[in-house]
Amino acid sequence: MTAILGLNAYHGDAAAALLIDGELVAAAEEERFNRVKHCAGFPELAARWCLAEAGLDAGDLDHVAVSRDPKANLGRKLLRTIRHGASARYLKARLENAARVRDVRGALAASLGVAPDAVRALVHNVEHHQAHVASAFFVSPFEEAAVLSLDGFGDFASTMLAVGRGNRFEILDRVLFPHSLGIFYTAVTQWLGFPKYGDEGKVMGLAPYGTPDRHLTRMHDLVRLNGSLFELGLDYFTHDKEGVDMTWDEQTPSIGRIYSDRLVEAFGPAREPRGELTRQQEDVAAALQAMLEEAYLHLVSELWERTRIPNICLAGGVALNAVANGRIRPETPFDEVYVQPAAGDSGTAVGSAYWVWNQHLGRPRGFVMEHAYTGPEYSDEECAAAIAAEGLEAERLEDDALFPTVAERMEAGDVVGWFQGRMEFGPRALGNRSIVVDPRRADMKDVLNARIKHREPFRPFAPSILAEATGEWFEQDYPSPFMVLVYKTRPDRRAQIPAVNHVDDTGRLQTVERQVNPRYYRLIEAFGERTGVPVVLNTSFNENEPIVMTPEQAVETFTKTKMDVLVLGNHVVRRQAA
Repeated sequence: MTAILGLNAYHGDAAAALLIDGELVAAAEEERFNRVKHCAGFPELAARWCLAEAGLDAGDLDHVAVSRDPKANLGRKLLRTIRHGASARYLKARLENAARVRDVRGALAASLGVAPDAVRALVHNVEHHQAHVASAFFVSPFEEAAVLSLDGFGDFASTMLAVGRGNRFEILDRVLFPHSLGIFYTAVTQWLGFPKYGDEGKVMGLAPYGTPDRHLTRMHDLVRLNGSLFELGLDYFTHDKEGVDMTWDEQTPSIGRIYSDRLVEAFGPAREPRGELTRQQEDVAAALQAMLEEAYLHLVSELWERTRIPNICLAGGVALNAVANGRIRPETPFDEVYVQPAAGDSGTAVGSAYWVWNQHLGRPRGFVMEHAYTGPEYSDEECAAAIAAEGLEAERLEDDALFPTVAERMEAGDVVGWFQGRMEFGPRALGNRSIVVDPRRADMKDVLNARIKHREPFRPFAPSILAEATGEWFEQDYPSPFMVLVYKTRPDRRAQIPAVNHVDDTGRLQTVERQVNPRYYRLIEAFGERTGVPVVLNTSFNENEPIVMTPEQAVETFTKTKMDVLVLGNHVVRRQAA
């Protein structure tokens, strides 16, 4: 037996993943355990759980892989520091972070409550974007594929182009700091008044409210497509001269301002957080998204020219831009697209482990990541105990009664908390830790925001649809099991599902297959049998916190919000009338 623990540590979305003989047996983000959103510390609780899930202890690990390598691109880093200088504070922070990454063995031992010499595994530092590439290709269904990794930056790189064949990949090209599409998107996101780590997804939802044309010329000055790759117009940013002020308070990551005064001169005063959105800001958001898509497809097309392989795998935080992803098949020569569910930094825990198994050890590939359900699950007894502990009354229904009963409550307008099986890995709730409602009700977006989610009204809600019905409701029918592709809704269907049809007539959909998630499939099927609509609105089971992991957290969220029904496994709790 070969056991490999992969880690994303001291970086946003800390996570752990465990492989045994090449099979992914457990993976989870630290935030789900410690309840700190986007936790950027060491994933001690997630690592501890992964080992416990497999019945292993520290001495059973053969390899530990962390998706950071302080030595990667070191010469470029040093040369840049010499040329541009850096503040003492910035250098101190980077050196401290590098020191933590180098002492993964000690941190892991401490989290497991053992001495460092009890962790006998070989420790591997895997370059950040190589971990992204590995996370995309090695768990894909393709024997060979073009691979693109895009994010803010990691180990001094922001972009990696590669080609994967069999159990290895070859790096074709890199884009190094300070040029970064992730930095570009984050900087303008900050100017738009969304300063928190991970706020970029909000702007993707805002963009369709604006018109890009007025600001596209300026955006082409911010991002310059130079032949095969791209570079930034660095005068609009501060990170080139000042570095990026990345900190975390109680392990919550934050990024200091990275746009310069020239960007303010170009677009006007920055919006204050929670301030009223103007038409100007909506138009800038639209131009930002349009520029990102243009640059993204430019890189995708470049990969096609270099590889001529019809399959592409995508990773990195920018690969969570589902609107851009949805354009790849219709607008480029690629026939097949694979984006694994944790495409952001949490997924590098999986990628670093597979880098060791395939790229380093040369073992053959055999695992395909067809679903995201790799986290903790809880027994029927644990669900019942969590309900009883809050003094709630529940009815336990057998499956034949459960699905039609819940579908009936959804049809009646109830908001349902749906908690089943193993927790999802990655940022999306995919039917095991979800809130589900009737998508036919146009008011459901406002109901969810007022009663539970309390988020910006411009943000869309996502549809989950039976896979075989996709082409009847959307203009593409290619599978989207991980909610990372946006498709146009068919014109004749838009009025039928207004709660999941965004302002530009699109949906970031999840296609659900019976063999992948039979319980969620049966719920949507039952709803479709009642209504003729094989679609439900699916949003994450949380209220301004990480997605719930345990039955206790689900019960707590149910009791403190205005949810109508809670389903834990086969246990159904109905809110009592006041």
